[in-house]
Amino acid sequence: MWKTLKRLILILILANILFIVWGRFFNPPITITQIGGYLDYGKLQREYIPYDEMGENIKKAVIASEDQNFFIHQGFDFKAIERAMKFNEKSTSGKMQGGSTISQQTAKNVFLWQGRSWLRKGLEAIYTFIIERVWTKEIILERYLNSIEMGQGVYGIEAAADYYFHKPAKNLTKSEAAWIAAVLPNPKKYDPKNPTKKLNKKHKWIMQQMNHISLSPNKGK
Repeated sequence: MWKTLKRLILILILANILFIVWGRFFNPPITITQIGGYLDYGKLQREYIPYDEMGENIKKAVIASEDQNFFIHQGFDFKAIERAMKFNEKSTSGKMQGGSTISQQTAKNVFLWQGRSWLRKGLEAIYTFIIERVWTKEIILERYLNSIEMGQGVYGIEAAADYYFHKPAKNLTKSEAAWIAAVLPNPKKYDPKNPTKKLNKKHKWIMQQMNHISLSPNKGK
């Protein structure tokens, strides 16, 4: 029994390692989150595109919105995590602030499932550590922009650009890219076509922050 269990664990570890290496060269055929979206909305709108066809505006917009230290950190932004913890401790409204980097979100969306369990967070940390060393920053950003939910049943930037603005991602204007990035905290709730006051405010902030974003990768990557 113990030998069988050890073999099973070894097989799972090797399979995961192979999947991570495979992911350096290919986008995931489907993810758990995408399956969940299909079950919820009865559709799965997505279209994977390579990094060079995404355009600069959406890359700058999501980095400005989600992870301004993306090209500097090694997967984890400990200052952002500390800020989120302090905010959550003081919060009386029930709203929670996240400190996840783009790398962590990529690990979650490509390999894992949604939720806040300690098991998932632990696995997310392991996957994040590995992809930061096996993939490049460009690959991480490409997988992120191809796999994340950007609307109800809409996954990836190419599908989102078509869904919201009826154009390919590479042709998104600065403002359009900022609108898509603004919905990322909760794409099931927020909609650029019918923005709330909060979404309008975030859109303006992202537009300002995009002026300071560089797409130069960290040296040595």
